[in-house]
Amino acid sequence: MFVIKIGGSIITDKSKLGVYREYTMDALAEKMQNRKILLVHGAGSFGHILAEKYQLNKGCSSDMQKKGFAETHALVQKLNTLVLNSLHKHSIPAVSIAPHSFIYFNNNKLDLINYDFFESYLEKGFMPVTFGDVVLDKTKGCSICSGDDLVLALAEYFHPSKVIFVIDEDGLYTANPKIDKNAEFIREISSDKLLDLKTTLDNHSDVTSGMEGKIQKIVEISKLNIDTILVNGNKPERLYDVLHERSTICTTVKGC
Repeated sequence: MFVIKIGGSIITDKSKLGVYREYTMDALAEKMQNRKILLVHGAGSFGHILAEKYQLNKGCSSDMQKKGFAETHALVQKLNTLVLNSLHKHSIPAVSIAPHSFIYFNNNKLDLINYDFFESYLEKGFMPVTFGDVVLDKTKGCSICSGDDLVLALAEYFHPSKVIFVIDEDGLYTANPKIDKNAEFIREISSDKLLDLKTTLDNHSDVTSGMEGKIQKIVEISKLNIDTILVNGNKPERLYDVLHERSTICTTVKGC
């Protein structure tokens, strides 16, 4: 079994509110046929722009933030429906499991999670699909649950053969390749060297710490003795290669 996270930067235009890249998601869906997968997708421009506008990472103490919570959830739910439609086109029996239905946060950290829905759907041959979203928080009223938070939690519980991050670059680099022309591609790296990488955020809204937060989650996944693969979602055939144990361009972070 695989846990796959499709980044919001791949399936949305993160600079424009609510713009879905249907062609890209359709192509990725085709490559995921006939594989046992727990799928997570990011919120991209369907979530981060509104979450930043209403400062939902600070909680839901005002009526305006509660309004923002509801609007953000509705828009991310719309993205999730679009992702499901792409999967259904390729006869994948994908079902949605919204984070607010199985997760509680406490002071911006995951506090309680129920895996029953995931276990039941997997047992019956479905592909569970969850996503980064706003959730209830016992202390602050609400929090942002990132797709990367979900990936780590699912990896800890289900211990998949691999965790795969589908991103908008070929893998990891020694620096941010979008702004540093001297950045060098990394084919394989150990988790103890991962935190030494220089990470720089781009200009798009992201309330979940971007690549820096992702690297921290990958280090935790590595401690579970699970390999993590980072692969370019704009090259869907590479995801197919990873799922079928074929050599391809990607970064492997070795489990330890």
